[in-house]
Amino acid sequence: MHQQYYQSFLSSIMLTEVEVGKHLYWKIGNYNVHGQVFIVAWLVIITLLTLSVLGTRNLNRIPGKFQNFMEFILEFLQDIAKNQIGEQEYRVWVPYIATIFLFILGSNWAGALIPWKLIHLPEGELAAPTNDINTTVALSLLTSIAYFYAGLTKNGLGYFLRYIEPTPVLLPINILEDFTKPLSLSFRLFGNILADELVVSVFTLLVPILIPLPVMILGLFASSIQALIFSTLSAAYIGEALEGHGEH
Repeated sequence: MHQQYYQSFLSSIMLTEVEVGKHLYWKIGNYNVHGQVFIVAWLVIITLLTLSVLGTRNLNRIPGKFQNFMEFILEFLQDIAKNQIGEQEYRVWVPYIATIFLFILGSNWAGALIPWKLIHLPEGELAAPTNDINTTVALSLLTSIAYFYAGLTKNGLGYFLRYIEPTPVLLPINILEDFTKPLSLSFRLFGNILADELVVSVFTLLVPILIPLPVMILGLFASSIQALIFSTLSAAYIGEALEGHGEH
């Protein structure tokens, strides 16, 4: 009897180690990291940095097409920050909101546009960094740190008064909200990008290459919307933290 219980206990432990798909692991010290995520993420970062340098290297009073495009992107990202954070304090947060938006957009599009399956790795396969839950959780935790930093730098310890407003009865719910924010951000982004890639993969296997093209175009649109939602919510959380709770 005891042996049966022991075997069932061991099998339950083994089930917790089951993974979805195979991963290319890099050993860094005592840690295993997902190599395929790092490869694509750094390619996205290098691409964004290259475009930024090329777009701002020779600025002219009468901008060309590329400079016009870069200025349009900047104004669009400034509007996101301004609408959610407010006219007075949004400028400080434009770099963070812009970085989050561009990285997520670049990662999503890299997964949707580039045929990574043609590149063979010793283990696993290349894909969008945002279809890995570790990446989306890291991005959402950065947003959590950002809005705590924003609230504490403006209001000091008075920032924590928000947890007992409008009544101390809501203290547990307000604390729980700070845990649900990063969870909802990370799982929304992860689930949507993973589902999109799975749908495209299934269609590609079942039907000729021309048929999945509308699905891929729809995926590009959905990927852009997910980047917009993540960055807008991040800005909204920062704007909420900057409200003057410490002035009451």
